Amino acid sequence: MSLSRHKGVVRRRPFRRTVGLGMLGLGIGYFAWYTPYSGLAKGLSGGLLPGIDEPLGGLVLLPGAAVGMLGAMLVFLAVSGMWRHARTARVGRMTVPVPGRDTAASAFWMALIVATTTLNFTFVGFSILFMLVMMRIETLLLSPTMDLIRRRRISGYSWVAVGLSLLSAVIALADVTSYELSLAAFASLAIYLAGYTGRFEIMSRKAKTGMLSDRRYFIEEHMTTPVVLMVLLAVPALINQGPAMQALREGFTTILTSPAAPYAIAIGVCYEGLFVFTTLIFLDRREYSFCMPVHVCSSLLAGVASSLALRALFGTPLPTVAQIAAAGCVVLAAFALSYPTIRARLAGRRPPAHRVLFVCGGNLARSPMAEAIARAELALLPRRWARHWEVVSAGVSVERAGARIAEPAAEALHRLAVPAIEHRARPLTPELCAQSTAVFFMTEAQRAAGVALVPAATDRAHRLDPTADIPEPTGGAPEPYVESAHRIRQVVRSRLWELAFTGAGREPAAGSPAPQLAAVNEGGA
Repeated sequence: MSLSRHKGVVRRRPFRRTVGLGMLGLGIGYFAWYTPYSGLAKGLSGGLLPGIDEPLGGLVLLPGAAVGMLGAMLVFLAVSGMWRHARTARVGRMTVPVPGRDTAASAFWMALIVATTTLNFTFVGFSILFMLVMMRIETLLLSPTMDLIRRRRISGYSWVAVGLSLLSAVIALADVTSYELSLAAFASLAIYLAGYTGRFEIMSRKAKTGMLSDRRYFIEEHMTTPVVLMVLLAVPALINQGPAMQALREGFTTILTSPAAPYAIAIGVCYEGLFVFTTLIFLDRREYSFCMPVHVCSSLLAGVASSLALRALFGTPLPTVAQIAAAGCVVLAAFALSYPTIRARLAGRRPPAHRVLFVCGGNLARSPMAEAIARAELALLPRRWARHWEVVSAGVSVERAGARIAEPAAEALHRLAVPAIEHRARPLTPELCAQSTAVFFMTEAQRAAGVALVPAATDRAHRLDPTADIPEPTGGAPEPYVESAHRIRQVVRSRLWELAFTGAGREPAAGSPAPQLAAVNEGGA
């Protein structure tokens, strides 16, 4: 990527334009990979596939699946070139990509998810749809549970989703006469839930910003997960004590040289594909209750499709009426979670893809001026660009919540020909930070105070002017405020230009104002 400077602004010229798939495209991609993945896992474990004489236990086929996922991951890294976004370390004369501490921890939790998801489709007597219902109930309940732990308000539609999820569990578990419940299956489901809990906690802190950090998280977790999975399976296989470890050892030896090997490897290749799409779904900057319906509905539709395929090819039993009803309740729960988005779309409103938050002390002068200036800059852009962006402000030490912008600050904006805004002072909150693409503080001390209040916002919290603090204007005359407003406008333009390129890494973000901002900067306006 080439860089050039013009009037103190760093320009980044992209190599090429990237095309976002959108949530619908991600959901379709997830469905396309999940259908053969779940069908292959169930077919191989049931001994249904051509050339397989007898059923294979889940632990026996896991090593082959891990080998397939590892190989597919290496191909993905080589073809996409995304390994360049990872951190690097020197090993001898070579520079190799390495994960950070948090992404390595996330990869551990993801490795547990990969292993248990595959195992869940191999338990005898459990249909694909039943196990999918149980897994999706867990993930649907996870989001409000994490909100309760963090003492966040849970909306009414979220409670409706929780109720429907619990109803689904009651219906599914009432059908126990159709299969034999096992302790191993429940243990696998419990580990699966633990994996998602750990992964979401790290993802909430380190990603979901719509910024460059998402790419680093994505690729570091992605390249590390298959390696961690291989270690988790290989160590007990080497110990080789007890039936479970012996099954893993058989998977690394006998099975990898048997006719079952291509099927097991294909399971891992399919998981690599769905891993890409499910991670991109959850990395969307919007809340999990927005992303979860896509994840839930796509996987359940995949479960239905693979069940019908197995029925048509091998005559396997169809899911029971109770299991289909339970799946229907889960789909209704997913739609309940997506209620705010559906309502906004029906009203003709689309939520902004990016929110920029400016923060000062009392939210009476500097941050309201920055908010007004940023809005004025974005208003110069075509609506198709500007509608993707939202600008707000807050304060770390607000004493008069609801107060209007300071009179000298309003006068300074008037002198700069910046339109006035309807402003009411409000304090900085964790919710504001979580919903923002970037948070810009006027001073380093305020940034430290904000990070102390919301540690999860560390990676997206910046001083507005990276070179120095922007002090609070003093006195009742407008001149100090005009001087401060001039400086704020200069750095706000620079920051908006930077943000134009960080939503999608090297390329302009969706709704990027990059071309128009370039014209503004070159014109010196």
